[in-house]
Amino acid sequence: MKTVAVIGGGITGLTTLYYLQKLKRERNLPLKLLLLEKHSHLGGKINTREAGEFIMETGADSIVARKENVMPLLEELYLTKDLVYNETGKSFIYSANELLPIPEDTMFGIPTSVESLFKSELISSKAKITALKDLITKNTTFTKDSSIGLFLKHFLGEELVEKQIAPILSGVYSGDLDKLTISSTLPYLLDYKNTYGSIIKGMGANEKKFKTAGNKKFISFKQGLSTIIHRLEEELSDVTILKDTPTTSIKRNGERYQISTPGQAHSADYVVLATPHTAAQHLLNDPELNEDFEQLKDSSLISVYIGYDVPDEYLPAEGTGFIASQSSNLIANACTWTSKKWAHTSKRGNLLVRLFYKSTSHYFDSLRPMSKAELLAVAQKDIENSLGIKEKPIESDVTNWDKLMPTYHLKHGELVRSLTQKLHDKHPAITLAGCSYYGVGIAACITNGKQTAEAISQQLT
Repeated sequence: MKTVAVIGGGITGLTTLYYLQKLKRERNLPLKLLLLEKHSHLGGKINTREAGEFIMETGADSIVARKENVMPLLEELYLTKDLVYNETGKSFIYSANELLPIPEDTMFGIPTSVESLFKSELISSKAKITALKDLITKNTTFTKDSSIGLFLKHFLGEELVEKQIAPILSGVYSGDLDKLTISSTLPYLLDYKNTYGSIIKGMGANEKKFKTAGNKKFISFKQGLSTIIHRLEEELSDVTILKDTPTTSIKRNGERYQISTPGQAHSADYVVLATPHTAAQHLLNDPELNEDFEQLKDSSLISVYIGYDVPDEYLPAEGTGFIASQSSNLIANACTWTSKKWAHTSKRGNLLVRLFYKSTSHYFDSLRPMSKAELLAVAQKDIENSLGIKEKPIESDVTNWDKLMPTYHLKHGELVRSLTQKLHDKHPAITLAGCSYYGVGIAACITNGKQTAEAISQQLT
């Protein structure tokens, strides 16, 4: 009988165990499964909170529907009947203290046609002409390890990138585009450039891949994203789940590993570290691995929800939120009009908004020491400045994800390869998993969990 211990009960750890349990049953594997989670609840950055008439997601708020492995898992969990899709509508950039629509037929602000490029209200006529060089300029130097920012600026021009694309992409990937690689953000852009001779043409030719019916690309559940966490926990009947159980150390003991927790020790043949990389580094406590671990980067995020006794019809028709440009008078980096984007989050159709404050902003250091009441006051002022709403909130929530948002810089892929190779050489039965390494979205974590389970099962047979 072999034991697999998964440390970390976020979506990666849970899906790893779900697929290990499935493989155990299918292949009749002599396998004992253990989950160790330091918190009192499972889910990691997935955590739904009900506050009065509102549903709030204190971490991730949706799953990308079209991503590989998402729908098959939801079907196996019998969750498709509980699905809700995002309402469609315009997104805006708050620039020069006014809301300007992100042009239609763009993806991440990148035009999918020349017509879309010239409809933009965000950039000058000169910038539109400059971007046309993408249609005639060949790629001779950029690879997937190149900077996504420098790649886009080279072919589309600085103004289009800085005013229309960077506010969106920097928000999604929590970093400076010049310091993020093509491979860790939008790797297909290089393929499009090389295949079609143009980023714009490539985006246009593949536009249908990014749009589901009615452009409803994101999914959640009627009772919030924690639905998938609760269902996975219910399904893990062959797994010993220990909550409120922080792991303090991992020591090799012959061919097995001793995992220490307060007042108890556990033995395992295989260990999956589905934790932030800083926690994995601390548990492994290996100077040979520290050099790589310490070069992995994280950013921080403060999320503020505000619910009002104001109908969400107050906001622009078909709008779903805005991203703030650096030239705005706001402290916030972005604002989602949650009740308009996700109808299930507001039972009476009142306005629920969510503001994001990211450590990439030059304001962030002044926000760090603030209390929740002070942060709420900052958010209220941002809403007043951007949307003109002065009413007092009826509900609110403030969450600080301090140094828990992975940032994939130019050396990220190289570091992960180096780290996993060194770990395999010293501890072939220990696996690193999760968003610190292999993708920040829920869909990427599901895929990583499935792949991790399959890799361990292959070692057992």
